[in-house]
Amino acid sequence: MPRSHWPAVFLVLALPGASAAPELQAPDLARQVTIHRDRWGIAHVVGKTDAATGFGFGYAQAEDNWPRLEENYLRALGRYAEVAGTSGVAPDRLNRTLEIPRLAREEYSRLDPRMRGLVDGFAAGINWWLARNPAAPRRLARVEPWHPLAFIRYNYFQNGFARSTGIASGEYLTAGQRWDPDAAIGSNGWVINPSRSASGHALLFINPHLPFFGPGQVYEGHLMSEEGWNFTGYTRLGFPLPYVGHNERLGWVSTDNAADLADLYLETFDDPNRPLAYRYGDGYRVATEWTDTIRVRREDGSLEPRVLTLRKTHHGPIVANRAGRPLALRMAKLEGDGWLAEWYAMTRARSVAQLKDAMRPLNMLFGNAMAADADGNTFYVYNGAVPRRDPSFDWTRPVEGRDPRTEWSGYHAFDELPQLTNPVSGWMQNCNGTPFLLTDVGNPDSARFPRYMVREGDTRRAMRSRALLKKTAKWTFEGWERAAFDTYAGWSDSTLPALFAAWDAPGAAEAHRELAPLVAALRDWDRRGTVASVPTTLFARWRGQRDRRPALDPLTALDSAAKELTRVHGTWQVPWGELNRLQRWLDRAGAGPLDTLPSLPVPGLDPGDGAVFTFTASSRGDSRRQYGFAGGTYISVVEFGPVVRGRAVHVFGQSGDPASPHFADQAPLYAAGRLREVPLRIEEVREAAVRTYRPGVP
Repeated sequence: MPRSHWPAVFLVLALPGASAAPELQAPDLARQVTIHRDRWGIAHVVGKTDAATGFGFGYAQAEDNWPRLEENYLRALGRYAEVAGTSGVAPDRLNRTLEIPRLAREEYSRLDPRMRGLVDGFAAGINWWLARNPAAPRRLARVEPWHPLAFIRYNYFQNGFARSTGIASGEYLTAGQRWDPDAAIGSNGWVINPSRSASGHALLFINPHLPFFGPGQVYEGHLMSEEGWNFTGYTRLGFPLPYVGHNERLGWVSTDNAADLADLYLETFDDPNRPLAYRYGDGYRVATEWTDTIRVRREDGSLEPRVLTLRKTHHGPIVANRAGRPLALRMAKLEGDGWLAEWYAMTRARSVAQLKDAMRPLNMLFGNAMAADADGNTFYVYNGAVPRRDPSFDWTRPVEGRDPRTEWSGYHAFDELPQLTNPVSGWMQNCNGTPFLLTDVGNPDSARFPRYMVREGDTRRAMRSRALLKKTAKWTFEGWERAAFDTYAGWSDSTLPALFAAWDAPGAAEAHRELAPLVAALRDWDRRGTVASVPTTLFARWRGQRDRRPALDPLTALDSAAKELTRVHGTWQVPWGELNRLQRWLDRAGAGPLDTLPSLPVPGLDPGDGAVFTFTASSRGDSRRQYGFAGGTYISVVEFGPVVRGRAVHVFGQSGDPASPHFADQAPLYAAGRLREVPLRIEEVREAAVRTYRPGVP
């Protein structure tokens, strides 16, 4: 195609050392980018500049899964009801109440030249793919550079902090607001110091537990530029860079924490002559009220406009009512900037010390971060922009908005957060548990931190991780990889003794004769999940009964579990792999009955069972089997030797297109507990490439 006929897609780039950024056409930028696809279809994007690399990454994401990318942005823009109909009204209202689109546009206007070049390039890459694929179904005519910033806000403010405040579904101003049951479940993260490594090099384990479907699903990518950027890891479709992973010298894992970053304020509007006046101290303040419009898809496909009347106080937006009183939601740095810039600085850091400096602004507002570097350092921080609060109030409940003493007094500094560098034990783990049980010796002291800062306790996965990490004196890289798929049901050690004690009680075996083979099977069980194991199925069902009804007698719970299995499967002797399945077609409406579609047996266990290899599954509709919807979404191990070595696997594959060979090509590896090599150096990338091209350039 002659250049004069190419679509005129423009963006502004800030080139290093340039006082003024020249205007470039997307075709010119496309010529600055090379995409190498390896045998798994993973995009290794190499650009002359970071902005050019961002362009290639946007193109690759659209190429791999434009439908998911577009839906993510529609959710982030408060336009989900345009495709979902009435079920999208409540999340759209919350989105507009939090003013996510406005704040994202304003954040974009304040970006420094380098960050602006990155998001400009990323959006232009997506638009360049759209221009080259005019037949692709779309509701968005084009992607704007501020859309990625809106999607970051959507993920963390709307789907993260807002849900952590304990607002009940019936209290939201729009009926029907509820949280997606496929939302994030947790994550695992481990590091090993050289003292515990057989090679003398630090080791890192990256294991996010995120939804397999929907806006939270992960996407793998590798970005390189001639400006020195080289980072590989995972991200979400719609983010302009991988935000967890490793480079040649440093890597980190992020696990969700429960840092208290949001509070609810009970506001008092009691002046009938001034409906926007609310009490504060000895007087009143005046709330802001505005209208916004969303569009709701009707059954015939047309869009019905709905006008929303929204309100906020100085504490934050009014999102709900409790006992007739408005609830204002205050979230840390809701109107602030810098999340993307902090991620970018982290990916460019070359050591633990530089990573700490990158994180000091606390603009990546939450999450346990655990890192290792090529110098042998390991590090953990209970990251969060935690507000300073008056400790005399109970911050787990709504506070009185009229009381000035409930105002925040800035944020705790980075150095005031729980953290640990180079533990004397030689190892650390965090599996969404407390920062005060990272390891067995030298943990942070909980007495040094305010009670409102840390809210979580221990987790079953953390218990198993500590036991596993402590007992191995020297970890090989191969052993580290095997441990990533450990299926020992650690919670069985805490619970099965009670069952056996109940069975051994005088008269119990006689009274429950029918349970004898079940108890014998559990006594003989090695307590590991395998696809052939019947006791694994029995324990999982029994443990589920006990978790749902803690007061239930252990033998009664076992009888109930056996009857449930027999009712559905005709026998209690169901191999775990027959029941526990991995299937990507789960999210495709009209694909057919789930049990008739291809699926794979998976040995991973529910997080409640306390295994490392976490696989959260449930039955759907009339299915007899249970299908995974969240858990170990991306599994990676890294060794920081003179030449960094990484291995990884994605739960499904790189493409969202069922016709693509990369739709689920990694699923057999995942189900078998195997990883693939991760190319990082340009020589490795070129050697691994099976397809090399410039995006959209003949």
